[in-house]
Amino acid sequence: MTDILIVEDNEELGALIRDFLIRDGYTVVWKTTGEEGLVALKNGQFRLMLLDVMLPGFDGYETLRILRKDMGIPVLMMSAKNDDQSKILGLDVGADDYIEKPFSFPFLASKIKAVMRRNYGMAEEHKELVYKDIRVDLDDMTVRKGDRLIPVNGKELDILVYFMKNPDKVIRKEVLFNAVWGSDCFSEISTLTVYIRWLREKIEDDPKEPKYIHTVWRVGYRFGEAPD
Repeated sequence: MTDILIVEDNEELGALIRDFLIRDGYTVVWKTTGEEGLVALKNGQFRLMLLDVMLPGFDGYETLRILRKDMGIPVLMMSAKNDDQSKILGLDVGADDYIEKPFSFPFLASKIKAVMRRNYGMAEEHKELVYKDIRVDLDDMTVRKGDRLIPVNGKELDILVYFMKNPDKVIRKEVLFNAVWGSDCFSEISTLTVYIRWLREKIEDDPKEPKYIHTVWRVGYRFGEAPD
């Protein structure tokens, strides 16, 4: 059984979601239309469907109406429509939950886990990310450096989690920005520089001589050992 069926027609966003979920340990199939998604459901078994609202052909609502006639698969709807009427319609036609675009990928992951727990009674294992003396508890989303609790939250925490899942890799600024803010976000990529500075001030002994978050000139960042 495959974990997640993604139905998203935006190729850039669909690829980002697919790659993020695969890195998070899920098995994934990605389709770009509602019709293709319904065919995939008939030909395979999935634990959850991640369904966009604005699709060519059958939109997300119509796709959900059709599959709900004989399928009980949990569905998490994604949409840039954030008005109450759109959310209510999605829930009324059978969605288990609704997530607004743009979203950060850590927030998407938390939504998926919540839907999985409600539908399958999954007992999530306690998870922790560790790099040297930095620890991130993924259950209560707290950060410690040694024995000291560090007040890292919001986008700073999302950035740190992404870094710690991808240690010792050069990460392009636009990749990191899209992973944390979402590719449809209206914020400027320069916002990332501000959050990186704030995060360094919290986890580095000397933010001016960082040991963890290194700037790779004209490319992005690298978390971990100092690059050669």
